[in-house]
Amino acid sequence: MQEKRVVLITGANQGIGLQIAKELAAAGLTVLGGSRNFARGEEAAGTIDGDAYAIQLDVTDQASITAAAEHIRREFSRLDVLVNNAGISNTTWKDGMSLMEYAQTVLPSKVSFEEIHAVWDVNVFGPLRVYQAVLPLLREAPYASIVNVSSGAGSLAMNADPSNPHRPAFGPVYSGSKAALNAITLAMSIELEQTGIKVNAVSPGFTKTNLDKYAGTDTIEQGAREAVRLALIGPDGPTGEFHGPKGTIPW
Repeated sequence: MQEKRVVLITGANQGIGLQIAKELAAAGLTVLGGSRNFARGEEAAGTIDGDAYAIQLDVTDQASITAAAEHIRREFSRLDVLVNNAGISNTTWKDGMSLMEYAQTVLPSKVSFEEIHAVWDVNVFGPLRVYQAVLPLLREAPYASIVNVSSGAGSLAMNADPSNPHRPAFGPVYSGSKAALNAITLAMSIELEQTGIKVNAVSPGFTKTNLDKYAGTDTIEQGAREAVRLALIGPDGPTGEFHGPKGTIPW
């Protein structure tokens, strides 16, 4: 029987996901780093000091998710923390295009449904698929937590404020997907509020990663901080909340 707490992190082979994995391994957890490409996942796991293993996991592939959940039960017998980190921002943002130029191509009046489907499949349906597959394991844990990596771009309250300088970039693709993920996070927390399993969303902030073509201003260490904190909360920790680098974020 696995004695140490076990965490599954999706999209853990690079960026914020890998940093979260490193910090949770340093905190004494057994880390299972999900990666679509198993070889890349193994390479990433090799950079982590601590108890870390790669696991093949494509959040858009139900067979891959089911196999991962079965592998976790068979090999580790437990799961205490889920970090839904895997995400994409777009599929059509061309090199040399600014964020605002891209935003003009995905306005509600002209966005392609192919672009919406591709991003939502990863950012919205992916976390829900993984949640459904591993929830039986989380229910068996002494205490468990789920962290969904969202974005302030998905805050309806913030984007409804005309003074928000990022408001013109709000649209149905990335921002819309994170708003939907926030809604699913709240739904998960309501479903599980009698079980003691904590469910929260976290915004890493504007972090320099491949997701934004390294245009971000914050380091990956800064971006991982709140996700790590919420992954490590105990039975008295918060649930049904949205947190960012500067504190609670309005839904």
